[in-house]
Amino acid sequence: MREGRRLPLPISADRDRWSTVLPERTVLGVVHNITSATRLLDLLSAFEGDARVQVVFSCTGSSALDSGVPEFFTARGMLYVEWEDARDSEEFDLAIATSRGGELHRLRTPLIGTPHGAGYNKRLARNRKPETGNRKPETGNRKPETGNRKPETGAFGLTEEWLVHDGKLIPSAVVLSHAEQLDRLAETCPQALPAAVVAGDPVIDQLRSGLPFREQYRRALGLEPGQRLVVISSTWGRGSALGATTQCDVIRRAMAELPADTFRVLAAVHPNTWHGAHNSWQLHHWFAPLLDSGLLLPPPESETWKAALCAADFLIGDHGSVTLYGHALGIPSILGAFDSPAVAPDSPMHRLGEHLPRLRRGTPLARQLIEAEAQARAQAQAQAQAQAEARAQAQAQPQTPPYDPITSRPGEAAALLRSLFYTWLKLPEPDRPAATPAIPVPPAPPARRALPHVPARYVTADADPAQAATHLTVHRYPAAHQRTQHAHLTSAHLAADVDDPDQRLPRTADVLLVPHDRRADHATYTSRFPHHGLLAYEEPDHGCRALPPDSRPVQARWVRRPNWADFGMAASVVHALQPGIEDKEAHLVHVHAGEHQPVGLLELRRN
Repeated sequence: MREGRRLPLPISADRDRWSTVLPERTVLGVVHNITSATRLLDLLSAFEGDARVQVVFSCTGSSALDSGVPEFFTARGMLYVEWEDARDSEEFDLAIATSRGGELHRLRTPLIGTPHGAGYNKRLARNRKPETGNRKPETGNRKPETGNRKPETGAFGLTEEWLVHDGKLIPSAVVLSHAEQLDRLAETCPQALPAAVVAGDPVIDQLRSGLPFREQYRRALGLEPGQRLVVISSTWGRGSALGATTQCDVIRRAMAELPADTFRVLAAVHPNTWHGAHNSWQLHHWFAPLLDSGLLLPPPESETWKAALCAADFLIGDHGSVTLYGHALGIPSILGAFDSPAVAPDSPMHRLGEHLPRLRRGTPLARQLIEAEAQARAQAQAQAQAQAEARAQAQAQPQTPPYDPITSRPGEAAALLRSLFYTWLKLPEPDRPAATPAIPVPPAPPARRALPHVPARYVTADADPAQAATHLTVHRYPAAHQRTQHAHLTSAHLAADVDDPDQRLPRTADVLLVPHDRRADHATYTSRFPHHGLLAYEEPDHGCRALPPDSRPVQARWVRRPNWADFGMAASVVHALQPGIEDKEAHLVHVHAGEHQPVGLLELRRN
C-alpha cells in the first residue's frame, strides 16, 4: 500500500467503528476483465442473503482487454479495492478468481480458482504471451520444455504455467466442471491434483433450468409468434466468427439471406470484443444498418445471452463457450468459424469442432439451418433410442447417465460450490438449500431508430402449386444488405419507398410504396419515375390501393392481418398476382410468411 493512503473501510483498521453491519467473513472477488467479472457474479450467488459474508472486488490490471471494469463495478454498486491494496491485505478470509492472470501468487489469503467459461478449452501457443502484467511465465523454476509434459498444448488454466509460481501451487483449490479435466490436469500439472474439486458448471445448470421459460424469454426479446431466433455467437480475436470474416460478414449474411418476417437474428458478442480495441460505440456504429433491420445486440455484461440461448431455434457459433453451451442444450448449430490452433486438442471444444458442420459459402443459409435442424433431431432420436436400449439391457441394475460434455455433476453446481466456499470460510452453510438462480427475463430490446421511410426490400412471392394462386408464400429481405440478390434469391422484385434517401432504389423498383402521410397525385410520381412499375398507396388497416402501369387499380384489404402484414406486403401480393385478378369479384389470398407463422388473408378487388 502506498504510504499515507487510507484503506477502504472493509479492510481498514477502524472498520468496526464505522460499519453498520459487522460481517464475520470478507471475500475478495478477483476480476481480470469484464469476461471474468460476469462469471464471478454467477459464483457469488452462493452468498446471497447471508449477512455474515461481505464481498469486496478488485481487478488485477493484468489484461490488455480490461477497459470498462471500473464502470462495471460502479454501475452495480460493487465495492472496489485497488489491486495493490487487495494483494497485500491480510484482512480477507478467502479470494475467488475466475481467471489465472495477474499476480495471484502474492495474495495473502486462500485462493479458489475457477474457469470463466464452459470448462477449460483454450490453449496457449508456445510463442503466445498471455496478458499477465509483470508476471513472466518464462522465468522462475518452471521449465515447460523439460519432461514429457507439454503445457503449450494443454488447456489454459490447467498447466503449470498458470497454476504454479516458484514451485508453489498458487490456488488453494482448483475448481473443475467435469471429471475428465482431472486426467488433463494430471498430465499438465500433477501437483495441482490434491487441490482439484469437481463442482460442475453453474451456467449450464442455469440454462437447463431456464428452458421451461422459453416463451417468456422469446416475448421479452420481441419475437412475434412463429418467428425463429438465430443466435450468432462470437468469441474474441481474429479467429472468431466476427474476426475471421470481412466486416462481420456472418451477421450481414444472416440478415441478408433469412426472410425478415420469419427470422430474428441476435448477436452474442464476447465482452473482450466490446471492451478491448473497439468498445460499445464502435460496434453499434458498425452494426447500425443491421440494427435498423432488426438485429438484436445485447450488451455482453448482461445475462441476455443466457435467455437468448433458452429462446433460440438455431445457433451459428465458433470456438467460444456460448457455442458449447448452445450445443449442449440441443440447439441446431453451425460453426461460422473455428480457430483450431487456439483450442486444446483433448477438450470438449475440440470434439465439438470435429462434429459440427461449417458454414458454407454458395449454399443458402436457410437450407443449412434446416439441415442442422434435421441433424440435431436425428441425434436426439438416436440418443434417446440408445438410452432406452441401455435401460432395457441393464433392467434393475444402476444406470450410467449419458455423457455430458460440460459437467459431470449436472444440476449440482450451486450446492457443490457453496459447500466449497463455506468450507474455506470455516462457516456453516445457510439453512436454506442451495439453488440454481433463475435467468432473469431480459429487458425489452432498444427500439430501432425511427426511419422516416419504408426500408427497401427484395421480395419473393411463390404460389402453392396445389392451391393455385389462392395460397402465396411471400418472403422479404432487406435490400440494404444484399451484395447481389442473385446469390440466394430468384424471381425477386424490389419494393421501395418513393422518397428513399438512396434514390437508386425507387428508380429501379418494381413496386413503389407511398405512405399515407406523403400522398401526391399520380402525375407527380409519373413525372418523377417515368418507367415505374406498380404504384401502391397506403390505405387504412395496412391495406393499399395499387395502380399497375397497364391495368385498372386494385384495392387490397387485410381480412385477417398478422403482425407481420403491412401495406408493403399487400402491395407485393398485388404485384405477384395482379394479371390474374378478375374484374368482377373479390379475390381472396392466403398469405404465408413462413411455415411457422400465422397466415394472413388478403382480399383483392379491381375498382
